[in-house]
Amino acid sequence: MYHQDKSANFDMQETSTLEQTASADLWRNTLAPMPSEFTRLVYLAGLLDRNTGKYQHHGLALDHGADEAHNALRRAHGKVFSDFQALPLDAQKADVDVYLSTVPGIKRAKIEEWATRTTYRNLPPLNSRARTLFVAEFAAIVASLKNEYGVS
Repeated sequence: MYHQDKSANFDMQETSTLEQTASADLWRNTLAPMPSEFTRLVYLAGLLDRNTGKYQHHGLALDHGADEAHNALRRAHGKVFSDFQALPLDAQKADVDVYLSTVPGIKRAKIEEWATRTTYRNLPPLNSRARTLFVAEFAAIVASLKNEYGVS
């Protein structure tokens, strides 16, 4: 298994005390329990409003303020994306398999969605320099998954 608990070594240098608290809260209570980097990536990408560029997490904003929550989520999204991208392609696929194991009953539908609608293009953080590489690598993962699960 390629999963590592990133909560203990999340880089909090150069952040405000409030943001550190929001980041620690985010990792401890939300991200660390998730079973894979890809699961975290899907979760964090879902909190980004691509129209406004703002991350929204109601509970984190209530506890730490909207700006601190946004900054903590933005930094976490960048970190999780970088960590996922740093994995070799076979490890990325294994990580995606862990994610798929958490969505029983819709595995094939999720693979079909990725293959036809390429919704995975929304997973990288905004303005990520590694977006093109991610899209190419994830397309290869999707092709492998289609073959493995018999998705046309």
